Amino acid sequence: MFGYVTVNKEELKIKDYRRYRGYYCGLCRQLNRRFGLKGRIALSYDMTFLVILLNGLYERAVTEERHRCIVHPASRQLMLTNEFSAYAADMTVLFTYYKCEDDVRDEGSMSAKTYLRAIRPAAAKVQAQYPRQAAALSAGIAELTAVEREGVAELDRAAGIFGSMLAEIFNYREDEWSGDLKAIGFFLGKYIYLLDGYDDLEKDEKKHSYNPWMTEKSRADFDALVENTLTMMMAECAGAFEKLPIIQDAEILRNVIYSGVWMKYHEIRRRRDQEEET
Repeated sequence: MFGYVTVNKEELKIKDYRRYRGYYCGLCRQLNRRFGLKGRIALSYDMTFLVILLNGLYERAVTEERHRCIVHPASRQLMLTNEFSAYAADMTVLFTYYKCEDDVRDEGSMSAKTYLRAIRPAAAKVQAQYPRQAAALSAGIAELTAVEREGVAELDRAAGIFGSMLAEIFNYREDEWSGDLKAIGFFLGKYIYLLDGYDDLEKDEKKHSYNPWMTEKSRADFDALVENTLTMMMAECAGAFEKLPIIQDAEILRNVIYSGVWMKYHEIRRRRDQEEET
């Protein structure tokens, strides 16, 4: 996906960081097991957060293994897997499939077209297994494409569509926790979409591409507007999270929600400040 939803390593205990890496490597292993290299290419920190969130809420047994891999051939890496890492692997492929379809339609991207052909059979299996999530992603991508092509200036419109897509992914199953899980996914999705737009603003301006911040960028208080908007999104996300009875790996999850997601924002802000000084 985007890789914005990660941990602040400096603020985590060593044992918690090792466990976080175990979930990440476990998701990578599940992607490879289920879809091969074409699946593993789509690995992201964003979906690692979903694995830890669902596991903390539903508290399923976790299989601990140690394996070597292409990235770490010299030593065996801890890999934590269960049904949630399998689910996150499926959602990773499904989301990537629809994103590639969109890239092919919008840009005629040859790399997206090639990857799309490679993962189409895998995506079809996931679509059949998770029709609700597949329908939400398909409809969301189509609606997002329409909004972007029309150049809709409403800041919240496109972000809300993306948030709704992620809400359905976070809604693992229809139960008493669906409302809070969907709220976490919705506001986290809006945060991701808006942060990605902030990151790509100059590039999109040069390419005359759609960007949700384009009509606001000339404001004197633009950077403050961005920070305040993102803060509101994460405050809503955190509020929904704190309603859940999660104990297992709660410190990792709070690290991501309260600190980790801001790592990329601060990097972007430093870059923008440096560009303005030169």
